[in-house]
Amino acid sequence: MGWRPLKALIGREMAKLFRQRGRLLSAMVRPLIWLLVIGSGIGSMLGEQGDSGYREFLAPGIIAMTLLFGSLMASLTLVYDKELGIMRMLMIAPFPHYQIIIGKLIAGTLASLVQGALLITLLLLVGYLNLSAALLALFAAMALTALACAALGVLIAVFAKALDNFAVIMNFVIFPVFFLSGALYPVAPLPPVLRAVATVNPFSYGVDLLKHALQRNAPHPFGPDFTLVADLAVLVTFTLVAVAIACLRFSLEAVHAPLIHRLTKRS
Repeated sequence: MGWRPLKALIGREMAKLFRQRGRLLSAMVRPLIWLLVIGSGIGSMLGEQGDSGYREFLAPGIIAMTLLFGSLMASLTLVYDKELGIMRMLMIAPFPHYQIIIGKLIAGTLASLVQGALLITLLLLVGYLNLSAALLALFAAMALTALACAALGVLIAVFAKALDNFAVIMNFVIFPVFFLSGALYPVAPLPPVLRAVATVNPFSYGVDLLKHALQRNAPHPFGPDFTLVADLAVLVTFTLVAVAIACLRFSLEAVHAPLIHRLTKRS
């Protein structure tokens, strides 16, 4: 059977994404609100050049936010499948269970990249972004960041037994991950405790990787906070560890048996 089930899983998730036009629209509106409201508000306190300058600094963080929210929302389908009984059919299908996680991971990555690409197009149209020769570097940074965010999403999803659990865990995780990442302000000037938290936050390195693509020549402290090697090492390591844990958790028979029995009783 090979990888045909994996392709089917990815195709199903992408078809659902393009059918949900409201989801794509909200993915565009949310970052623009942050960029216009937060960017203009904080930028106005920085002097005459602060408004446009801070919005330029904010662009990588807003792109990273779109990737983060898009990946986590895509991972929500893993919990939906448990609730609706679809997961029971997938679990008894003749292919390895880890392919379900890999399929959700790739689908979440692609879904967030689609939303990120739409946002970049919109930012280019309104003049808030100037890519010049950084297009390839930006795409590579987005792909690795989206992959790490999708890994975080599936890791949360495999530990959530219901939609309510996923929502609580996601809200508990997503805001500290985003606010303490260097997306809205540089990491270096933060107080020691917050700087330490931002340093161990893997999402910080995704934001920083986008800064390397878009703002590597920006003046201190508005340029990258970490080295390019550190960004790549942390993101790759986190992604591999998160996916390994998610696959192991998902494959444990003790975890899936209650789910299958519960759905069997309902049917």
